[in-house]
Amino acid sequence: MSSSDKEDTPGYGSPVAEFPASLIASPEDCGKRLDQFLVAHVPDISRARVQQWIAQQKVLVNGTPGKSSLRLRGGEQITLIDLPAPDPLRAIAEDIPLKVIYEDEDLAVIEKPAGMMVHAGAGATDSDRNRGTVVNALLHRFGALSTVSGVLRPGIVHRLDRNTSGLLVVAKNDRAHRKLAAQFARRQVRKTYIALVHGWLKRSQGSIKSAISRDLLRRTRMTTRRAGGREAVSHYRVVEQIDSDYGRFSLLEVAIETGRTHQIRVHLSSIGHPVVGDTLYGAAGNITPEPAHRQPGRRRGARTPTAPSTPAVLSLPRHFLHAAQIAFQHPHTGQALAFSSPIPEELAEFLARLKETSHK
Repeated sequence: MSSSDKEDTPGYGSPVAEFPASLIASPEDCGKRLDQFLVAHVPDISRARVQQWIAQQKVLVNGTPGKSSLRLRGGEQITLIDLPAPDPLRAIAEDIPLKVIYEDEDLAVIEKPAGMMVHAGAGATDSDRNRGTVVNALLHRFGALSTVSGVLRPGIVHRLDRNTSGLLVVAKNDRAHRKLAAQFARRQVRKTYIALVHGWLKRSQGSIKSAISRDLLRRTRMTTRRAGGREAVSHYRVVEQIDSDYGRFSLLEVAIETGRTHQIRVHLSSIGHPVVGDTLYGAAGNITPEPAHRQPGRRRGARTPTAPSTPAVLSLPRHFLHAAQIAFQHPHTGQALAFSSPIPEELAEFLARLKETSHK
C-alpha cells in the first residue's frame, strides 16, 4: 500500500508523508513567489515556517539560497536542506467526541467528521502531527484495538481523507482486522459516496477507469496523466442537476472498486468536474454568481434576480465529499452488514443555499 492519506484504503502500517527533498517548478508556477510555491507544494506547512527556512538559507533555488520574494519562472529546482527532524509520531488517547453508529466485540462503525485526520501524520508542529486524530479518539473510547496496522494506526482497516466525512470501519482485534482487510483487498466491500461537482456531466451514469499515480511536480497531488499508475475504478450516477446563479452543478453518487489516494477527487477532476471546494484539484475557493448573459435561459444584459439575502460569494471550507454508505460481511459471523450516513449539516446547508438561486 502506498503511504499517503487515502480516499478509502486498507490501512496496513504504511509510512507517513515526509517533506520532499527537491521540487521542480512547473510552467504553471511562473510568477509565483518562492514562499507561496513551497506552501502549495509541501504538505501541511505554514507560510511562516517556510519563510523561516528561507531566512535560514535552507531553501536553495538552482543551488543558490533563495529569497521569499523571488518570482519563479518555471523549471527551477528547489531543494530543501538540513531541515530539523520532525517530532516523532504518536498515538495518544484523547477525550474527543466520537459518533459510533454500530459496535460489537469485533468492530465498530463510526462517522468521521471533515477536518479530522484518521491517524498521526504530517504537520508543522507536534500538536498538528499528533493531536485530534480519529485514532486518538478511538483509543480513549475503546482502549484495546487491533494491532495489524501498527502502533500508530490501531484499529484502522481503511482510511478517509482529512476533509472527507463519513463512515469508517474499525477493527477491535487482529482476527477481525485481517478478515475485514481481506474483504477490502478482494473488493467485496461496497462503498458509496455523495459528491457535488462543478458542471453537468454528459452522461447520467458512467465509469472512470484511469490509473492513478503521484504528480511528480506537485507532490501533494495525484494524477491520471502519468503512465504506470495503479489501477483505479470509480462508478458515478447523477442524482440531481442544479442550474443556479452560481453556475451548473451535479450531485453524484460515486461507488469505488479500488481505494487509491484521492481517487474520487482526482478521477472527477480528470473528466473536467472537480469536487466543489477541492482547490487542490481545480475547484474554485470562492464561487461567485455568473454574469446573467452566461446563465442558460437568460437574455444578454438581463438583471440577475438574486435575492438580497443571497451572499455574493459562496465558499466551503472543505470539499463536498461524504462517505455515505458501506456494506460488508461481519468478520466473525458472516452476517451481511450495511450502514448509511446522511450528509452533514454544513454540506446540506451549502446545497440549500445553492438551490435558493436555482433556475428550475
